[in-house]
Amino acid sequence: MKDIFQITKRPDTNLIFRKNDPNDVRMGEIVLTKIEDYEASEIIILGCPQDEGVGRNGGRTGAALAPDAIRAQFYKLTNFAIKVRIFDIGDTIIQNTLEETHEIHTQIVKQILKDGKKIIVLGGGNDISYADGRAMAEVFGCENWLGVNIDAHFDVRADFPPNSGTPYRQLLEENFIKPQNFCEFAWQEQVNSPLYFNYLEQKGVKLISLEKVRRTLNSNRQNLYLLLQTLIAESEEERKIFFGFDTDSVRAADAPGVSAPSPVGLTANEFIESARFAGENKQTQIIEFTEVNPNYDIDNRTVKLVAIAMHLFCSAQK
Repeated sequence: MKDIFQITKRPDTNLIFRKNDPNDVRMGEIVLTKIEDYEASEIIILGCPQDEGVGRNGGRTGAALAPDAIRAQFYKLTNFAIKVRIFDIGDTIIQNTLEETHEIHTQIVKQILKDGKKIIVLGGGNDISYADGRAMAEVFGCENWLGVNIDAHFDVRADFPPNSGTPYRQLLEENFIKPQNFCEFAWQEQVNSPLYFNYLEQKGVKLISLEKVRRTLNSNRQNLYLLLQTLIAESEEERKIFFGFDTDSVRAADAPGVSAPSPVGLTANEFIESARFAGENKQTQIIEFTEVNPNYDIDNRTVKLVAIAMHLFCSAQK
């Protein structure tokens, strides 16, 4: 395996915000970026600034700009309740094809996981879930991890070549994840084919629709936690967990800057509380944020939402 620092590009230092006030410390002043700080860090931030898969899927491109746009907002937040050491390794170096980028990204994620660290992945298109999920399988074993796709879309399209709508079908068909260990959370009927619903149902994938979320939650945080907990309640304690947060899952009023906006979806509060839940679960290894499109954002509303979700994930670490 290549040195992960040779196949990643260091974060842009111009994005790192510093207030230079000892009474008001910001994330840009505590997030580590020097290579020698990697070993002692517990959470690694890794970007994948590409939207080739979105373009292949006929979506509106722009997600390639998301990792740096999210970083710019995350670095401005305070260090309130942050106890863990966070290292920003930078971005996966984008290759000539989407498949080559996935291969390089998988190598990087595998090494970080082997080093015993948790990862925050900043997409890019949702196709990166294939690379992240493959890394989980190759490090922990295909039966030993749970995947939760928090998304309006199933992303199990039977397309070729692969695109932003195919990652979870690839993982299922290539046996990188067991169907019983996979959940589609907050999916919406009007944007998914019934053929793909039948495909998932026949395989035994857990299916929790936005409609069920609405009936169950009533925007109550405790109920949200209970609903998410049901996804992992039957799991063996040592089984690792991946959460894919596609911002298309959030209603456009709260997240206008996404690849495929919708007037209905999770609220901003539900989205960030899901990230907090992921942080509180010790078995969570990767959280991934995808499909943010800064070209269509309003007042940085969407990138700020993801930055806050990242913060809650980190502050929830015990």
